[in-house]
Amino acid sequence: MKFVNLTPHVLHIEGANGTITIEPTCPPARCAVETCQVGREEGIPLFVTVFGDVDDLPDPQPDTMYIVSMLVRETVPERSDVASPGQLIRDESGRPIGSKGLTVNR
Repeated sequence: MKFVNLTPHVLHIEGANGTITIEPTCPPARCAVETCQVGREEGIPLFVTVFGDVDDLPDPQPDTMYIVSMLVRETVPERSDVASPGQLIRDESGRPIGSKGLTVNR
């Protein structure tokens, strides 16, 4: 299986055979975003965010898994070739340093 990292970050994925590092490819897959102000409470603006189509996600290819953000993955639930980083692994300071496996669509 070929893994293609369509996030803007280097990924460190922990698996049964150790940790693999996957460098990002450009451009990252992203969702179109539209934010609209819908009101104001106590002087604080309130917004609604609507996520649209996904940009820069290639068509499915044999034996290829595209690693994208959770938002992108959830926007294309029909794609079984798309995954996002699994449960985060954090260092002693709480910073993310990797993930336990990948999360896929089913």
